[in-house]
Amino acid sequence: MDDDGTRGGRGPGADRAPGPAAPPPPAHPPRVPHPAGSASAQPVEHRQAGPAPAAPPVEQPAPGAPVDAWLRTPRPQQEPGVWRYGYTPPPPEESERVSDRSLLVGALIALLSALLLWSLWRNGYLPYRLVPLKLFTPGEWWNPGTSGGPRTIEGSDALTVYEAILFGLLAYGCGRIGNFSELFRRHVAERGQPFLALAAAGAAGLTQLLVWKETLPVVRPVLVLVASVAGGEIYQSQTVVNVIYGLIAAAVLWPFARLGRWRELIAARRGGGTAPAPADPSAPATTTSADQWPELRAAGWTDAADTLTAEVRTGRMNDVDVARLRHAWRLATRRPDRLGPLAESVLRTGGAAALHPSGHRDLPRRTARHDVLTGQVRIGRCADDPHNPYVRRGTGLALDPALLGTSLLAVGPPGAGKSARLVRPAVEALALRALAGQAAVLAVGGAGEPLGPDDAFDVVVRVGHPGSAHDIDLYGGTTDPDEAAAVLAEGLVGDVGSLDSRRAATVLAQLLGPYRAAHGHFPSVPELRELLDGTPAAFAGLRASLEAAGHHAMLRELDARSRQAGGPGDPAPALADRVALLDRPTFAGFFATGPDARPFELRALGQYPLRVRVDLPERGHAEASRLLTRLLLAQFTAITAARTDTSLFVCLVLDDATHAVTAETVRGIRRLRSVNAGAVLALRTVDDVPEALHTPLLGAVGCTAAFSGITTWDGKRFAEAWGKEWVETREVAQHTVFADQPFTRALHALRKLVTGKAVTTDAVTVRQVEKERWSASELAYAVPSGHAVIRLANVDGEHAPPLLVHLDG
Repeated sequence: MDDDGTRGGRGPGADRAPGPAAPPPPAHPPRVPHPAGSASAQPVEHRQAGPAPAAPPVEQPAPGAPVDAWLRTPRPQQEPGVWRYGYTPPPPEESERVSDRSLLVGALIALLSALLLWSLWRNGYLPYRLVPLKLFTPGEWWNPGTSGGPRTIEGSDALTVYEAILFGLLAYGCGRIGNFSELFRRHVAERGQPFLALAAAGAAGLTQLLVWKETLPVVRPVLVLVASVAGGEIYQSQTVVNVIYGLIAAAVLWPFARLGRWRELIAARRGGGTAPAPADPSAPATTTSADQWPELRAAGWTDAADTLTAEVRTGRMNDVDVARLRHAWRLATRRPDRLGPLAESVLRTGGAAALHPSGHRDLPRRTARHDVLTGQVRIGRCADDPHNPYVRRGTGLALDPALLGTSLLAVGPPGAGKSARLVRPAVEALALRALAGQAAVLAVGGAGEPLGPDDAFDVVVRVGHPGSAHDIDLYGGTTDPDEAAAVLAEGLVGDVGSLDSRRAATVLAQLLGPYRAAHGHFPSVPELRELLDGTPAAFAGLRASLEAAGHHAMLRELDARSRQAGGPGDPAPALADRVALLDRPTFAGFFATGPDARPFELRALGQYPLRVRVDLPERGHAEASRLLTRLLLAQFTAITAARTDTSLFVCLVLDDATHAVTAETVRGIRRLRSVNAGAVLALRTVDDVPEALHTPLLGAVGCTAAFSGITTWDGKRFAEAWGKEWVETREVAQHTVFADQPFTRALHALRKLVTGKAVTTDAVTVRQVEKERWSASELAYAVPSGHAVIRLANVDGEHAPPLLVHLDG
């Protein structure tokens, strides 16, 4: 960003960003589109298993709404690929769930067993039932014998309390054994209010009836205990008796009120809704919310912070403005002389300060859900599948620059959704980052709008279209013949395994150096073709120009080329054949190198936050399109590796990388993460890459995606790249039971006669085995349509296991 927060015009040179001058900032910020059916301005990420809902929540401010709520939404740090906006951790994983039938049968059996035991106790059928009580009470209270009853009133009172204690223990044990708590949670509590409160009220009324009918031993034991503590004279007062009865009724109602959450229901009814959650007590009192721009206030620029706070709360700023100004402030803090001009620009223009060179404050249309504050774009939701870890099931999956910095390889057949559900959302996210001044993107695809509309880019290059305002520089904008020859040779014949690209680079250098020395620029496509074909007239004209200018060193280079021409293994014919693909009437006027040339120089991507799209003429010129794609990939890896300022994230997106990957570009892709750059490559099959590069390519990229419909051969390569994991397996073996006793043998024979099966026992063996995370067959046949298995890793070395994702990008 400039000192005053704005930029000047742009031009096609390497020292200026190409394109027209920046228009004046709009009067009102562009609105952020949102999917239909959404109305919330502050959505929260809800984790739920199953397929994604039809109308997912909006992860950006709604049109016309202020962004303060969006800005204050928490974004906790998570594993790579987790959609952080409004993320909430999942509940603890439950153990193996008992079926409802087993739960109900167990509860019923426990209840009937408790009733039977209590009936036997009350009717005196259990021997020695009073022995524990007699051990702790005086002997004169009881009749002789182990089954003798009470002799005195004190003994009767002790027996009453003793029975109440035993009843409580029996009820507690019945509840634990019958798992009544789980039954209540599953069939009552999960239904929510008001069913929970009504069910608790009904249970409370029934319990009160049984208590006052003295079916449940509660009233008499309480009266006995009160009399033993306060004396029997206390019951002479009717008021005291009424108070005791009221306390008993309240004590019986209290647990049901807690279970039914009566207090919360009453408070909600009175307040018309749920009370707001209390503030986090752990947060310091001096913490300033994000929408109040605490970084500006901490630096002493209170007026600028107040201006931006007002802009945010009144809706005059969007999410891109917030991200752009935050980034501009971070850059300005590194050079204190820029703080003052930036603050003045904020006071003068508000949210329009530090604009992108194009003057745009948002994309014309968004097809995916973005969180510009973190740079994430949501591409789908992790499926509820056993292959996915429990903590990732139902969570959103997102891409960000930290992931794209390791490069991404997406493989899937046509129609699998690579372009619409992965490539275009990634391009949109990078374009939004570019508008915020944090990234530059070069998107290469077929003609049309598969990667976005024209007004979403700063530069649109239509190769072969007469109305294109820009062209492609075959030499990458360099003035060094050796560097230009190396990159051009990789683009022309890098996919020819039988041809050494270094020899091809030498041949090109022997021609490019003399031509540039003679004419001041590199040759055009027709001239380069003539030189590679060894046309006598072309050589004679170039020799005459070199002799006239006195370039003797370049004459030696040209003579060396003349001597080597036509020899065994000469790469010049192959180079000429590839150059001939570009020397067609459709491309007349393109790839020019003279003073009237209008090429877009790829080096500008490393200096400016540009959004560039290149449309290739795939129809009728498939080989030429592949050559240009390979050339752009080679130029990109060479230029980004050589840049010195790596503060700007630069990414190349190839919608179709068929036959574009070479051995040298694989090595270049491996170096991208160290220079804050990345590449997104989409392939129909891994076989579009030479077989010798399958393993190096999968090892060079950190992120891989296998779409539904891939073949088992592709699945095998992904399975090998993703490795194995230790899992627990259970093996059950059935063994026939042979009885020795006649009675047991008769029972077994009768059971076999009734069921038709022999009596067997199960032998269970539990082992830890190493198993592939995803097998080739599972990747080929078990991935549903609209899904992909995606493995992610970031530049810090953190990685996530391969996840089955339902793509909703």
